[in-house]
Amino acid sequence: MPTALPLPAVAWPDTVRRDAFNTWLAHIAPAHGLQTQTLAPASADASFRRYLRLQGRSGTLVVMDAPPPQEDVRPFVRMAHRIVQAGLHAPQVLEADAEQGFLLLTDLGQQLYLQQLKQADSAGADRLMRQALQALVHFQVHVGHEDLPAYDEALLARELALFPEWCVQREFGITWTAAQQASWDAVCRVLIDSALAQPQVTVHRDWMPRNLMLCDPNPGILDFQDAVCGPVTYDVASMLRDAFLSWDEEREIDWAARWWEQARRAGVPLGDTLGHDFGECWRALEWMGLQRHLKVLGIFCRLKHRDGKPAYAEDLPRFFAYATRVANRYRPLRPLLGLLEPMSGQTVASGFTF
Repeated sequence: MPTALPLPAVAWPDTVRRDAFNTWLAHIAPAHGLQTQTLAPASADASFRRYLRLQGRSGTLVVMDAPPPQEDVRPFVRMAHRIVQAGLHAPQVLEADAEQGFLLLTDLGQQLYLQQLKQADSAGADRLMRQALQALVHFQVHVGHEDLPAYDEALLARELALFPEWCVQREFGITWTAAQQASWDAVCRVLIDSALAQPQVTVHRDWMPRNLMLCDPNPGILDFQDAVCGPVTYDVASMLRDAFLSWDEEREIDWAARWWEQARRAGVPLGDTLGHDFGECWRALEWMGLQRHLKVLGIFCRLKHRDGKPAYAEDLPRFFAYATRVANRYRPLRPLLGLLEPMSGQTVASGFTF
């Protein structure tokens, strides 16, 4: 067994994990010319995964540290290969220890779409968004979903249940009456039925500026390990109504229409209804987005209360504003307004500035 190499001060939850990583890195270092003394934190996300960056023979590489049993790297490995085979830009997996949760990946750089969009002028933002949506069309056509988990009724319902558990009860201390619970159940039924009625494609589940990189070819795609077979509008809604960046509705509709036209030409399955009526497609997209936003309200509160990551809750007003705008627009969703108002308060009353 190779001798463990000396590493810089990267924090580890325990010595067992540290030693396992040290041994694994020593084993793969010669093949890739890894300069282990350059190892440093790269980023972390809302899960238990984190990323480290170090210098290799031909440039920087990235290590994913995804500790079992909380994380399973095998879906990431499968989807990375599938996305690359489809001709899109994702990290290539150079080394994998699935049992221990260590991966060595090619590096897509450090220029997040999110940062670039925030800094870009109107024309620059438009160019980046069009490239992201064009790549999404290619993803929906060419990345297969036959063996992916289904975004079925059970999963949609579990996601929606995060909102009352973590946002309503835990964050705001509210207990619904029987009538309020019935209103919630009715809204959930409408959203789930709408999602299940959509044509099914490969769904990234987090196709958003924080998971896209500015690189060549553009964009680089990250965080795809939770991909499923699900509703065709899901990833478009994720991109247009983001967790950390918002646009005026005129631009949202313009970008959505461009995706819709490209999707029809490329053969993305839209079905008779969504494929022939952009207005109906936009309605489905908004309802799909609302399901996601209610889920995210629950997840961000869970990150705060369960996982000790309170920063995510700072964006709750953005999601209350998204949800209120959509619920107010469609009669079947209006019962949701009375449930949101006690929590969203002045955000709903005064209007959130996107």
